[in-house]
Amino acid sequence: MNGGGPTIIGPLPAKTSLQVNGRQLDFVAEPATTLLEALREQCDVTGPKEVCDRAACGGCTVLLDERPVASCMMLALDATDRKITTVEGIGSVDAPDPLQMAMAEFDAMQCGFCTPGVVTAAKALLIQNPRPNLDEIRAALSGNLCRCGTYPNIFNAVLVASGQEPVEEPTDRGRSASGERA
Repeated sequence: MNGGGPTIIGPLPAKTSLQVNGRQLDFVAEPATTLLEALREQCDVTGPKEVCDRAACGGCTVLLDERPVASCMMLALDATDRKITTVEGIGSVDAPDPLQMAMAEFDAMQCGFCTPGVVTAAKALLIQNPRPNLDEIRAALSGNLCRCGTYPNIFNAVLVASGQEPVEEPTDRGRSASGERA
């Protein structure tokens, strides 16, 4: 009996249960197992990517109780019995989320490393703020790095998914995407 204090887990592996994309997944994990490792290796959920393993790129972003978190920096045991949503839980091939449709429409993903994290972080923003402006979108996605530099397409996809019109952003030093002076 711990007298109401914190439960101590470890050093041996412990049983845990994660609520991932609406399913309860039970498994045994080492106390040092990250949420990202548990999702990919124990739960067969491979959308979140291990890119930097330092919470600097956003590739591993998942929603924890509808808030974005870097799953590479969180212990799986700390996510026990909390609602976890990965990119797989946002929509499906048969029933895609409007955000996923807009991402495809705007060709907002290319190499795919950032896509799961970007979609997940953008979904968190849209849950919290259904009609964000461009600055709010930039701020919400600032922790997600895109190697291909498709940020204008990503931002426009989020705008369209929120029921707003896309914008034409200036590109190279005051020139618009069409090459005209802005």
